[in-house]
Amino acid sequence: MVTTYLAGIAQVTEKAIPDKLVVLTFDDATASQYSVVAPLLKQYGFGATFFVCEFPPNFSDSSKYMNWRQIKELDKMGFEVANHTRTHPPAGKLSEESFLQELSFIEAKCDSLNIDKPVTFAYPGYSLSMPVIEILKEKGYKFARAGGSRPYDPKTDHPLLVPSWAMNSENKKEMMKAFKEARNGKIVVLTIHGVPDIEHPWVNTPPELFGEYLRYLSDNHFKVIGLRDLACYLNVDKAMNTIVPDLNKKLSN
Repeated sequence: MVTTYLAGIAQVTEKAIPDKLVVLTFDDATASQYSVVAPLLKQYGFGATFFVCEFPPNFSDSSKYMNWRQIKELDKMGFEVANHTRTHPPAGKLSEESFLQELSFIEAKCDSLNIDKPVTFAYPGYSLSMPVIEILKEKGYKFARAGGSRPYDPKTDHPLLVPSWAMNSENKKEMMKAFKEARNGKIVVLTIHGVPDIEHPWVNTPPELFGEYLRYLSDNHFKVIGLRDLACYLNVDKAMNTIVPDLNKKLSN
């Protein structure tokens, strides 16, 4: 039976956060996200967020990375297309001007293709800084995903510092344990790259393993959504303005 946890979080919730709530996010616009991931997600009726960038030098090679036509197709399929900067630099080390340029490029590309303006962001390499957080807030971003290998607790974690677990081919035990953390008002957010990831084997997830995870989530009645969909549960503006961003928490892996 799905239970809910309300005590102490009513001030930032619009409705009860169910147990077994999982957010799937995919980074870097790898080609397999279009050819492998999206069809599987549609098969199971799961939502997801795709954090896109033009990862140099091979973005135009659709055998390794999606092109914008394919990214638009993800949007038409109902998935969230979100901002991961243009060139995947360490955001926390950029000047404010440089970060704005990186952010605005993806926004402009989405606008040109009639994709909704991004409202969520993923920190490349989990690189953080307070100036970056302030820019995201000023530009109307609702959530931003970091690392940390722990669940997202909306009553204490700032919405622009959402922690996540990073999936790879070697950490099945950790992933299965992570799914069990989706309870008592806490939400499990996953960082996933290619399925498979040809150019970055250290973040590769084999399709067979990914399929196994999806079957587990389906068979055990998890609710699987994209990051922007958390706004259905939370009063984001209240959380944004009442929870103090804490960069000392565990937010990188």
